Amino acid sequence: MSKKKLGDLMLERGLITSEQLTSSLEEQKSTGARLGQILIGKGLISEEQLLEMVSERLSIPKLSLSQMVIDPQVIHRVPVDVARRYTLVPVFEIGKTLTLAMADPLNFIAIDEIKYLTRMTIKRAIATESEIKSAIDDYYSVGDSLHHIIGDPVEPALDLTDIDASDENESDSAVVKLVNLLISKAVRENASDIHIEPEEDKLRIRYRVHGIMREEASPPKTMQNELVSRIKIASNLDVSEKRLPQDGRLMMQVDGANIDLRISTLPTIHGEKVVIRVLDRRNLLMKFEQLGFNKTIETAWKNVIHQPEGLILISGPTSSGKTSTLYATLQEVNSIEKNIITVEDPVEYSLPLIIQIQINEKAGLTFPSTLRAMLRQNPDIIMLGEIRDPETARMAVRSSLTGHLVLSTIHTNDAPSSISRLMDMGIESYLVAAGLKGVLAQRLVRVNCPDCLVQYKPTEQILVRAGLKDLSDVINFRRGEGCPRCKNTGFKGLVGIYEYVEVTPIISDLIMRNGTISQIRETAQRGGYIPLFEMGLEKIQEGTICLEELLKQTSNIEDTQDQSYFGAMSHAHA
Repeated sequence: MSKKKLGDLMLERGLITSEQLTSSLEEQKSTGARLGQILIGKGLISEEQLLEMVSERLSIPKLSLSQMVIDPQVIHRVPVDVARRYTLVPVFEIGKTLTLAMADPLNFIAIDEIKYLTRMTIKRAIATESEIKSAIDDYYSVGDSLHHIIGDPVEPALDLTDIDASDENESDSAVVKLVNLLISKAVRENASDIHIEPEEDKLRIRYRVHGIMREEASPPKTMQNELVSRIKIASNLDVSEKRLPQDGRLMMQVDGANIDLRISTLPTIHGEKVVIRVLDRRNLLMKFEQLGFNKTIETAWKNVIHQPEGLILISGPTSSGKTSTLYATLQEVNSIEKNIITVEDPVEYSLPLIIQIQINEKAGLTFPSTLRAMLRQNPDIIMLGEIRDPETARMAVRSSLTGHLVLSTIHTNDAPSSISRLMDMGIESYLVAAGLKGVLAQRLVRVNCPDCLVQYKPTEQILVRAGLKDLSDVINFRRGEGCPRCKNTGFKGLVGIYEYVEVTPIISDLIMRNGTISQIRETAQRGGYIPLFEMGLEKIQEGTICLEELLKQTSNIEDTQDQSYFGAMSHAHA
């Protein structure tokens, strides 16, 4: 008995109607596309439903690649260009049999080609097209893809300097494909920026992933000028100007998501260095809990940001996630009833219902001048990107005393230090005491990879530095040992560590009397303030982070060691 056709199976299951099947078959005749893809494109079935039907009809297993870890030796049985061309990926081998996960398991041309390349028997499995493409991106390196794009040996690249950005032929060039590869790979690996760095005899490509610079395979030096020109054309920069720094921006779609890219060029002795800042709008959807807030700090933070007036500060070094916290906070307080205005340098994301202003110091649009103009627009909430100078600090404090809620950032080591920093800028202590409502300090720490988590004991030097030598047998230290899923780094993602100081009447009185940082810190601790390092210890106990990463990100360890806290921990585990 012959097997039922795919369309008839779907009709039987009630996934589509006979009219929908007829029209889709007509479309298949005219376009030559596969029936399943036509039905998915029309939104009549899902990719998973198609996978189920094909697996049943062909009696071949279906795989979930997201749940698998593939051996790199198996991956390299099939070249990246073949994997991309046929949308397939090798998943495992037993003896002389190689199993392929395929989006189209009836593609016998692909099977024959891989059989010829590997000299192995091929066994078929089926997986979704999206999962296969993601696996190709995850398991094949930039170097594999570069070889596919550029070829070997390398031919001289096209000169894009005089090509218009709208030229249809441009998309076929190796340079355009290379730029797309670098950006899409950065987005998929959660890189915050891409560094294209010219040296005397090579062009270096580095990604910053989770705060750490990582080198990728580099294109040949001969492509340097064309690569930089392509990026400058796409971001509307002056291609002919190579002696001065330039800043631009462009938008690109990766996996259906809009990605904002900020371009910065800098002349060096070996050519222009380009840094591409990657701003993924999907990160805007993050809630406080996803950022790393614990329940206590989240409750305290929500209480303070819903106050009608006052100054609220977020403190931390560059790349500590302050902007993400600010945008999450704006989303929390945003509503149709409130007039919210922000002043930023630069505006990183566009937010609905919020008026956003970008600083332009050359045109005289500075933080102080913009803030003065904003106050005439009757805002309920003001967000200043950063308090950089005494004038901005003074206006922020005074605005907080005249019925406005002011959110801003400041560069200090911890939350208590932010209070003294305002006074160091010349703000009178009585103004700080009256206007400041709370300070949040934060750091970003790399998260242990959950797929290769193991127990370990830190070295004695690390334990002594952390003040945890006596508790080394009490705390369950864990870290990632490295696996294919985390690119053998042992880390996967970032999490925030936060400390929060609420300016209570007691602390306000202490500020009025010009109390020292130590006095403010001690008073805050009696009121429940837990310093950054100790907040990090909670995440170490959970196995989320390792001690070495915590030490790397907390610069004020000596100040935050509270023996009573460690004693309490020791007693609790006795």
